[in-house]
Parts: sequence; C-alpha cells; structure tokens
Amino acid sequence: MAVRSVELFDPAVVARIRARRAGRFHLTRALDGAGTALVVVDMQLAFTGAGAPSGTGEATSVIPAINAVARALRAAGGRVAFSRATFDGSEHGGWPGFYGRMVAPDLAGRILGALREGAPEHALDPGLEVAPEDFVFPKNRYSAFAPGASSLPEWLAGRAVRTVLVAGTITNVCCESTARDAMQHGYDTVMLADACAARDRGAHLAALTTFAEFFGDVLTAAEAVDALAGDAPGE
Repeated sequence: MAVRSVELFDPAVVARIRARRAGRFHLTRALDGAGTALVVVDMQLAFTGAGAPSGTGEATSVIPAINAVARALRAAGGRVAFSRATFDGSEHGGWPGFYGRMVAPDLAGRILGALREGAPEHALDPGLEVAPEDFVFPKNRYSAFAPGASSLPEWLAGRAVRTVLVAGTITNVCCESTARDAMQHGYDTVMLADACAARDRGAHLAALTTFAEFFGDVLTAAEAVDALAGDAPGE
C-alpha cells in the first residue's frame, strides 16, 4: 500500500497542524488542472549524474514521480515548467555570496563549469518527459522567485495559475526556497514529497515539516494526481 504523505511526519507535528486547521492536515481539497503549474527545480545532470559536482544521490529515483504528475497535469490542462540552474562566465558566476564564500575555489570552479549553458551536465536529465509546450528556463539563485533570478514569475503571471506544485532537487535548498517564495507571492503551494530529492533523509523531512507547518501543503505524487481528478486526501 502506498505511503500517505501524512504518514511521513512526526505525530506531534501532525497534531499541531491539525489543531491549527480545524482538525485537517491537508489544505488541498482538489486541484484545478487549468489553474495549476508544476515547477520542476534543477533536475539537471549536474545534480542527477553519477559523480556530478552537485550530485544528489536520490535524484534519479524521483523522476518517475515527476513524470507521472507532469503527464496528469498536462492532461488536465495545466502547465509544466523546468528550471535549469545557469551561471555565466563572470567572476564567481555572478553570485559571489555563494561561489566566492560558501565553497572552496576548486569546487566552485567545477560546479560553475557544469552549470554553464552548453556544458553536458547543464542539460536536464534525459529520463524526464519534457513536452514541447513546457517552459524550460534558466535560474541563477536558489529560489526561482528571488529578484532577477528567473523569468518564472513573469511566465506565471497572466496564466490564471493559482496553485504551484514544486518538485526536483535539492529538497531543502532550491525546492524549499522556491516553494516558500511561491507562497509568499500569493500562490497556493504544494511540495511533492516523493518527487523531491535531498542529500539525506533527515534534511528532506525537516524541509517538508517546516513547509507543512508554515507555508503550504505536502502531498505525494499519487495524491496530487488524485487531487487533479477531484479526489484530494481526506485527512
């Protein structure tokens, strides 16, 4: 039997959330396909490839879940977007706060080399099902909603999108940052628990826990597909 998203969390966390939401854990009653966008964060070979400089061990394991939600959402009239972390040839890739400070110069050089347009590892993982109508866009900060980080906010504006689903890697870094900011930009936001990958299980669950308490909903991919059919989780 598939794991329900509510079962991922400590019972004390579930109790706190239920107390704040009149007994319910989930915020999502159903998903309107035409008003929903799936944002798949940084599922590039630089993160999914074996031995890649930003490799995330579980990243390839979430590709089937991402593809399943994307297929269901397209069929329901929704939209799918894929970010690609992208940095230029300027000093520290234009982000000295990270590449000039947070990592050693040799590692910074390897990461930047993999995340430049045209580099083999800059490409999306070939296991992803990307449709011609999907939006593939560059991103140069953790959050796709950070000022000047990407064109995602402009793309979403005017498309009648009310709900943003977030998947990809890394759960507790770019996925969480993007999801938090989506909520603060006025979107009903959902993190897809089994369609996000982190470098360790503890970090993954900690990010989902904070998000569920303070920012939005957490669903599994199967629950999201069911919600598109009008069968949202009952908890």
